[in-house]
Amino acid sequence: MTQKSTNTIFETRLNRLPLLARGKVRDIYEVDESHLLIVASDRLSAFDVVMPDPIPGKGEVLTAVSNFWFSKIGHILPNHLSSRTLAEVLPDTSERSVLADRAVVVRKLRPLPVEAIVRGYLAGSGWKDYQATGKICGVALPVGLHEAERLPKVLFTPSTKAASGSHDENIAFSEAERLLGKEMARQVRDVSIQIYEFAAAFALERGIIIADTKFEFGLDENDELVLIDEVLTPDSSRFWPQDEYQPGSSPKSFDKQYVRDYLETLDWNKQAPGPKLPAEVIAQTAARYQQARTILTS
Repeated sequence: MTQKSTNTIFETRLNRLPLLARGKVRDIYEVDESHLLIVASDRLSAFDVVMPDPIPGKGEVLTAVSNFWFSKIGHILPNHLSSRTLAEVLPDTSERSVLADRAVVVRKLRPLPVEAIVRGYLAGSGWKDYQATGKICGVALPVGLHEAERLPKVLFTPSTKAASGSHDENIAFSEAERLLGKEMARQVRDVSIQIYEFAAAFALERGIIIADTKFEFGLDENDELVLIDEVLTPDSSRFWPQDEYQPGSSPKSFDKQYVRDYLETLDWNKQAPGPKLPAEVIAQTAARYQQARTILTS
């Protein structure tokens, strides 16, 4: 197992389980024909490129926050978590002790080829799109909106899921209907907005604005929709502190926007390999992730 410090893991290698895939952040192992082991590393992906420097404790934050939300929103949609324990699939106590807070055993499902992005505020690529076209992913918006402004209504803007090193691409809802079928695309859209609105209201009570987020879904053996991967984490969402929120500029955030903002100052073409991150950027990012976890889950 490769690791750079006691709580920092860039990638994993397990003795007994075969590695199926190494994604931008997660290492996925096959347990049996019905289950997977997913390990959240401390890798950080920005602009769809994995940075060479890990963020200490990041994988543990992602796992804890995802598990928290899976429990909170179970009444809306089932998730991929399995009843099998880590001890059952990782009998090696040394491996298990290192991975205990960053690994989950999940049901093996058929992932949908579309990412579900939900936007409540005008930020990131949505803001750039609006500046250029007056729209977000083809959806027309009123003239004169400011950066970070709350949108008139919550938007569902699907994208394709890119492999590591490639860029996700926004697609029209009609293309999502073509890829998923009309009924499934509409179900994904509706449940994504429902989850976002529930979570956004919950987070706002704790002083966090969820500006936007990304969900991924799979199908079980009965072709029923299931929430998979991660959910409402600082990796998959923009979290803004409500008490410092001010439309008109990019708000302070509890997510990887801090890294994106730093990278935007560099002469870098947003292609792999990613540039090395300064120690201060790594430390600040780790602190923001931990702060998001504390505020949301305590």
